[in-house]
Amino acid sequence: MKRSGSADLPLHHGHVPPWLATRMATLGKAIVEEIIAGQGKNALLSKLSDPFWFQSLGAVMGMDWHSSGITTSVMGALRRSINPLAKEFGIIICGGKGSQSRNTPNEILRFAETTGLPAQDLVRSSKLSAKVDNTAVQDGFQLYQHHFIVSDEGEWTVIQQGMRDSSATARRYHWHSPTVRSFTETPHTSIYGANQGSILNLTDKKAQPLKAAMLEVASENPDKMLPEISKISRHLVLPGHHDVTAKDVDLKRLGAVLWLAQEKNVSNFEELLLLDGLGPRTLQSLALVSEVIYGQPAQFKDPARFSFAHGGKDGHPFPVPTRVYDETIDTLQQAIQRSKLGRQDKIQAIQSLSKVADRLAEDFVPDGSIDEYIAHERASSWKYGGRTVFGKARPSQNRQLDLFNDQ
Repeated sequence: MKRSGSADLPLHHGHVPPWLATRMATLGKAIVEEIIAGQGKNALLSKLSDPFWFQSLGAVMGMDWHSSGITTSVMGALRRSINPLAKEFGIIICGGKGSQSRNTPNEILRFAETTGLPAQDLVRSSKLSAKVDNTAVQDGFQLYQHHFIVSDEGEWTVIQQGMRDSSATARRYHWHSPTVRSFTETPHTSIYGANQGSILNLTDKKAQPLKAAMLEVASENPDKMLPEISKISRHLVLPGHHDVTAKDVDLKRLGAVLWLAQEKNVSNFEELLLLDGLGPRTLQSLALVSEVIYGQPAQFKDPARFSFAHGGKDGHPFPVPTRVYDETIDTLQQAIQRSKLGRQDKIQAIQSLSKVADRLAEDFVPDGSIDEYIAHERASSWKYGGRTVFGKARPSQNRQLDLFNDQ
């Protein structure tokens, strides 16, 4: 039994304001739609099973880059925007937080009825992943949310999260069906019924290998079994501090994006000519969104960097620039619609943004202070419709103290 990854996060309470939740759902839908169209449903599931990519997705959507709340807010946003289009996308998100998670079996059964998938196998996979993380391995985290994302081809990803009150931390667990084939090789027809908890028929002779494995896991010391379960998985540990510091980001990659975002530089790259004239601040956000859609796993080792697309709802690293956010969404949506009509030029230009930034990062030498850039972004936030949960950004009363002069 192997997870695809896990993440340890500081607990962070608070609500997502409606003005951000709506934008998160819209941007999330556009990102998902483009990934499915260009890379396929299974590629999306693979990305969702990577804790580093998932945290980067949450950061680029304007959530607090390090907090446990990313799991609830991102999955909630994706569920609202994807599930109404489940037939078109060929993918659905079952489960959720609290009581919603207990309805996962019913939701899987309904999706299976419309797709012909083996319902009981999928229900079994959902329950077993929760059983391992919540009961078989006693690591001190009590599950409080469980998301089961499944495609109409039968591949699935689990994203679930537990809480440890004593340390004020949360742990997110990721599972991906290609790494746990043993969960679905033998149908287990005795797992049935809605809202009955996690039930395993370990008396079935076909479940003997599973029973032996579960007994082994349950009898071992957690300190030994946790490394074994996660032996080939990716593990993300985020700090407790809210502010974004230089050590939290890859300065070469971030610097390359910031340099590229200057309007005078875009025209230097032939593949980006269609984006020439787009505001430099929107290009910065679009470049990071492009990386989330098209980037490779190695590019997501520093999820905090993606918060430089749309900030964070609590103001870290800076307030959410709602006008930039809306322009990013509009540009991406227009490109997707053009591609559906056979006009791939705009979507290819957006894809090229991440490729160009990647090339630039190879030889880029950072020459500025990240603190100065953040201060500049905060001082300019009011120009871009900056907002946090505390209210709207306002112009500084002492404009001459701005670190950067308007050009």
